[in-house]
Amino acid sequence: MSASSVLKYQLRSLENLPVKIWDDSREASKHIARSIALAIRQKQQDGEKIVLGLATGSSPIKVYEELVRMHREEGLSFKNVVTFNLDEYYPMMPEARQSYVRFMHEYLFDHIDIPSENINIPDGTLPIGMVEAYCEQYEKKLEQYGRLDIQLLGIGRTGHIGFNEPGSWESSQTRLVRLDSLTRRDAIKDFNREEDVPYRALTMGIGTIMKARTIYLMAWGSHKAGIVRDAVEGPVSSGVPATYLQKHHNVRVITDSSAAAELTRFKAPWLVGMCNWTEDLVCKAVVWLSQKTGKPILKLTNEDYSENHLSELTMEYDNAYNINIKIFNRLQHTITGWPGGKPNADDTHRPERALPDQKRVIIFSPHPDDDVISMGGTFLRLVEQGHDVHVAYQTSGNIAVHDHDARRFLEFLVEFQEHSGMDETVLKKHRDVIAGLDSKLPEASDVDELRHIKGFIRRGEARAGARFCGLDDAHIHFLDMPFYETGRTRKKPLGEDDIQIIVNLLKEIKPHQVYAAGDLADPHGTHRVCLDAIFEAFRRLYDEDWMKDCWLWLYRGAWHEWAVDEIEMAVPLSPMELDKKRRAIFMHQSQKDQPPFPGEDKREFWQRAEDRNRETARLYSQLGLAEYEAMEAFRKWVVK
Repeated sequence: MSASSVLKYQLRSLENLPVKIWDDSREASKHIARSIALAIRQKQQDGEKIVLGLATGSSPIKVYEELVRMHREEGLSFKNVVTFNLDEYYPMMPEARQSYVRFMHEYLFDHIDIPSENINIPDGTLPIGMVEAYCEQYEKKLEQYGRLDIQLLGIGRTGHIGFNEPGSWESSQTRLVRLDSLTRRDAIKDFNREEDVPYRALTMGIGTIMKARTIYLMAWGSHKAGIVRDAVEGPVSSGVPATYLQKHHNVRVITDSSAAAELTRFKAPWLVGMCNWTEDLVCKAVVWLSQKTGKPILKLTNEDYSENHLSELTMEYDNAYNINIKIFNRLQHTITGWPGGKPNADDTHRPERALPDQKRVIIFSPHPDDDVISMGGTFLRLVEQGHDVHVAYQTSGNIAVHDHDARRFLEFLVEFQEHSGMDETVLKKHRDVIAGLDSKLPEASDVDELRHIKGFIRRGEARAGARFCGLDDAHIHFLDMPFYETGRTRKKPLGEDDIQIIVNLLKEIKPHQVYAAGDLADPHGTHRVCLDAIFEAFRRLYDEDWMKDCWLWLYRGAWHEWAVDEIEMAVPLSPMELDKKRRAIFMHQSQKDQPPFPGEDKREFWQRAEDRNRETARLYSQLGLAEYEAMEAFRKWVVK
């Protein structure tokens, strides 16, 4: 049996679903779209209709964008396509901005030539007494077309497909369901408040989905990695409804590399088969072994390696000691109290260059608080150590301000204007915004004036935080990237104007160091778009002379941290520095106590940051390195 055949056999013994992994979700989405287009055209040649089961949420957006592009540029017709959507919130009006009717029209139906009578989406407006009969009719209509030719699925963090939450039975059909509390928390990003998220939804059942001829299960981002592992490697269980797909004859799991990170073939590939032992993989294996055995790295023995499928390493390095000291030194060299480089020091084994002594630095912050939340201690230290530090807030963050906070500022503004005898026209404008808040519906978007007020609130907080860290106003930049300014959680794609804003700032400052948010678990996608803009700017400026001396360090945000084996610079924080970082975060009062978009974690951002920084320090200590109060971690990015 060939090596590739052995690997496939070993993977099949671990992975109960076939998984295809792409570096980038955009390329993966294009692959799915091309497969759908091929199936559509094949049916057109045969003079037949094709029946598609469609999903909503962030996962299929790029698939729909590619299908629209193919319709416009390649003449792909959808006249023979019949669609059945998976689900809809209940109750939900079709014109509401959170409705899946509106979602499908915005991203797909309004841009292609599908006949309106071929579109089927569950009706969230029905009286409760009519729902059961309606669900039966939805099933019967689908059966009239035979069955779904292709079903698109995302996967929720509870393992739900459609809105089939944990506990759903295998033979379930279209029905009204109650949403899991975790699913509702994840949906907050599309609603103004948690209490506005519906408790129920209409969904196709597991049994309905399983009748499809072909199923594509999509998962993008590191926040999906754990549930992808459970769905692919775990046993079939109603506790993780996606595992039912293991019983289907033609499922294709399509992920990006981040969503696949917890699969055994990536997490511990030595458990799967032979490895190509790069230095990075050796480090990953030694850290894994140290954590698994509970021993510091320098205490690992030949027996530890042998008993945990790592005897290849001891053979390659002669003995455990040689491996241990190599990886211990590698991790030791990541630790520095001089994130801008230590002047007059040998920098051979330091993460940053010693020269120039004083570096020009840009800290990019996707939202107005990511700088202090994610790298506040490093920010403070860079300023204290004399570097020329600039902070650039990439978006206004204006949707992440509660209405009651905006009202408080507006009322202050009105009273101040009344006291100062301001123009009555200006006063009326602000009074009208306050009146609009009184009549604002939960699903309504903010009017422009209210968005501007919320943006000013975030801008003032950002200034306060940056000033607390030692910057003057000349070193604080508000970029207000246009992709963000939709007034809704759904943003526009990254555009040329967005990229040019980043290019212009880089060319103006010509930094030696750039820090950017590499936290792709951000549930709102803003970090991803902001990072893509920076990457593209770096590529465009690659041939500039000053770029040869410009390093890009990636930090992670409030959601999670780099794995220890991925860290290339770890900046230790003392208890006093951690306290100072907390006070910088406190400058962002609109995000205090209960931020509008907390994600799955109900802790405040300062608590998440401190817990994460302390955990990184604890992991280093467990591995046998020095014990610190906390650590901020970074990974270097190189233009590819």
